[in-house]
Amino acid sequence: MEAEQLFHTGNHFAKLGLISLPGSEELTAKIDHWLVQWAAMGPEARDTFVLSAECPRFQSGDAKALLHDSVRGMDIYIIADVYNYSCTYKFFGYENRMSPDDHFANLTRIIQAMGGKASSITVIMPQLYGGRQHRRSARESLDCACALQELQAMGVDNIVAFDAHDDRVQNAVPLMGFDNLMPHYQVLKAMFRKFPDINPHKDGFMVVSPDEGAMNRNMYYSSVLGVNLGMFYKRRDYSRVVNGRNPIVAHEYLGESVEGKTVLVADDIIASGESMLDIARYMHEHKATRFFSTATYALFTSGFDSFDKAYEDGLIDGVFGTNLTYVNPELRKRPWFIEVDCSKYVAYIVASINHGVSVSTIMDPHDRIVRLLENYTGEKA
Repeated sequence: MEAEQLFHTGNHFAKLGLISLPGSEELTAKIDHWLVQWAAMGPEARDTFVLSAECPRFQSGDAKALLHDSVRGMDIYIIADVYNYSCTYKFFGYENRMSPDDHFANLTRIIQAMGGKASSITVIMPQLYGGRQHRRSARESLDCACALQELQAMGVDNIVAFDAHDDRVQNAVPLMGFDNLMPHYQVLKAMFRKFPDINPHKDGFMVVSPDEGAMNRNMYYSSVLGVNLGMFYKRRDYSRVVNGRNPIVAHEYLGESVEGKTVLVADDIIASGESMLDIARYMHEHKATRFFSTATYALFTSGFDSFDKAYEDGLIDGVFGTNLTYVNPELRKRPWFIEVDCSKYVAYIVASINHGVSVSTIMDPHDRIVRLLENYTGEKA
């Protein structure tokens, strides 16, 4: 069912409301734009679905949440970008940046402020809080699982995440809704629009997984495009820990030749980006014609200089990253960075849940990608 039809049926569980956590305003505004546009002229038409809320802080570091609109009986969707590092607050006269812990605390405060009056609560947290600390291999914490259990205990009905580092973490909350979405269609649409001369056929295109952990997402790209799949194996030094992880000793490539082909490498996160640049260097040395990488969360924790140089040296042709988490304005200026807008996708998910429509077909964009390829190549799949 088309999004506009959802709002014109008059069938919905409860009045829809969006709440933006501090740092999520830009994404929330774009989601609201689509919802308002779809609902126009229908029984649910409104100027905005965003409710007024804030999380002020005292200079001692204490904080609280305030709701300026009623949520009684409403179907509430909280947009939470817990990895937005641009948010700051005054702390004993110092300018302090908000951490994921601070953002998660704001999320729990907002839920507390509702006082249990909402009809249902869905948390849209594209990048899961603690998502990279999802399993225990020693005497260590299980941050993501505990966070999900805390949200469930507070009355949250659904979690909507994107490209979870390991979606098996939902096993910690088997009685709570958990949808893990992937931006495959949005990435391919952006790639074909930006680079209309790409040959998406098997003889000119190849998908390569950066490691064994990313095989599923790369396998999807490979199967839906009908091209070959390669993989890198990360050989690590498990005797040392550097910046919280075992350093990579070497990348071992497994797969057919990439000579003369456009290569796409998909991962969930680009942190420092060292691994991605190592792969790009290997592809360049083995005569790949183009190199594209995509990451749902393009964090660039070590800055952009190394990618600037790689672009100048011809190692990379483009890096795709979504707007599901904060995008640094300086990153948007880079000629090699292509931002992938996922706000319409999120808005469709919100509208579907609010109107009691299954999201299973939305989660698998196979048919839409097939139509996209047909329009791009002019060939029937």
